[in-house]
Amino acid sequence: MQIQETQRGDYFISTDKSKLDIVFIHQFLSTESYWAKNIPIDVVKKSIEGSLCFGLYLAGRQIGFARMITDGATFGYLCDVFIDNAHRGKGLSKWLMQTVMQHPDLQGLRRISLATKDAHGLYEQIGFKPLNDADRFMQIKRENPYGG
Repeated sequence: MQIQETQRGDYFISTDKSKLDIVFIHQFLSTESYWAKNIPIDVVKKSIEGSLCFGLYLAGRQIGFARMITDGATFGYLCDVFIDNAHRGKGLSKWLMQTVMQHPDLQGLRRISLATKDAHGLYEQIGFKPLNDADRFMQIKRENPYGG
């Protein structure tokens, strides 16, 4: 997958994994998120290695993140989307999601899915809809997999 970058004012988004601040991502996911509370840093590193990642930066400092797990041909699963609390309310999450969805390697996928507890409005703006065939989907969900 080729590296993509886009800029808006002082902010930029990049898929270059070498720019990612793993410590920042881990800190947010392990302490601020409801979906990855207490996640070990080695799990964060491994998840990044196997995904298409989007870092959002201001003045070279990472302030947001999104990750797409995909085979690049038929399916994608969007996860770990966040904007640092100090930078929310500026339209950055919508811009980040638009950038993710426009990435050339994600065009033509048959299905892209995600799970969210509280950001339905954001995802609906970029085309996501509730499952209309939920009876077809199954899952194994491990409650509190990272302890704590």
